[in-house]
Amino acid sequence: MLRRLIPDPFLIFLLATVLLASFLPARGAFAQVVGWLSLITIVLLFFFHGAKLARDQIVAGLIHWRLHLTILACTFALFPVIGMVGVLTLPSLLPRDLWIGILFVCALPSTVQSAIAFVSMAKGNVPAAIASASASQMLGVILTPILMGLMAGAHGGGGIGLGGIGKIAAQILLPFVAGHLLRPWIGDWVARNRNLVNLTDRSTILIAVYGAFSAAVIEGLWHKLSPEALALLCAVDAVLLAIALLLTWGAGRVLGFDRADRIAILFCGTKKSLLQGVPMAKVLFPGGQTGVILLPIMLFHQMQLMACAFIARRYSDMDKAAADRG
Repeated sequence: MLRRLIPDPFLIFLLATVLLASFLPARGAFAQVVGWLSLITIVLLFFFHGAKLARDQIVAGLIHWRLHLTILACTFALFPVIGMVGVLTLPSLLPRDLWIGILFVCALPSTVQSAIAFVSMAKGNVPAAIASASASQMLGVILTPILMGLMAGAHGGGGIGLGGIGKIAAQILLPFVAGHLLRPWIGDWVARNRNLVNLTDRSTILIAVYGAFSAAVIEGLWHKLSPEALALLCAVDAVLLAIALLLTWGAGRVLGFDRADRIAILFCGTKKSLLQGVPMAKVLFPGGQTGVILLPIMLFHQMQLMACAFIARRYSDMDKAAADRG
């Protein structure tokens, strides 16, 4: 039962980090230490992401370009359109920073591990899922900040200035490119030490979340956000996910893809990466604002895991039943 309610046990550590920041926020010199540690782990995270990205996965994606273009369009075009429609039609439904957080969810790239796992469970096109998810992660390093700057600027949240572009290049893009260029020499080491790399991924999120929520709590986060606002945020996240699931599945049918490809579109086109989202938010947004902006992706992450796990199990059961009848 617990596994069904919390598909990713890491969520427990994430919630514990938020509670720790709420009761014992980082202040003064300790806050500076947390900030520097967060910066170091963010650089390492994107360096390892670049080193893990196999070039042959990108080349393989070109073979089935129509499918991958559809998935990337769902990730980087469909989601932003849905988000902007929500902001423009219901601007007063949520506080401004929570709407910025929703737009940030819409701008994020797809996940890799969980998207591939769900496509595999549902008996979809796994090679296509690997290629699309990898391409999404690579493109997200560039597209997410651009999309976020455009949408946040349109919503009155301020665009990304030269200082922001410099931070993105120094903390995200350059480490990513450096890791990918060094892949021929360090790729085998990264593959052998996968557990260490995964530990870097998870610790980066926890440190960044602790620092962001500490700053937000000091600025009065829990006094500014009412229980009603948090409940509405959950509803908006759920509606966003439901619309994305319906439209991606419908797009696969309308465009004439077979069942395996439609499954890849469904799971790769609707997943949003918490792993990349947290460090990106830390770079893109001011300290106190970051904690509020991260709430939508933290909630959306759990919702997408629960919904996709249920859908993938249904497809797996349907496939098994069809095999038994055959």
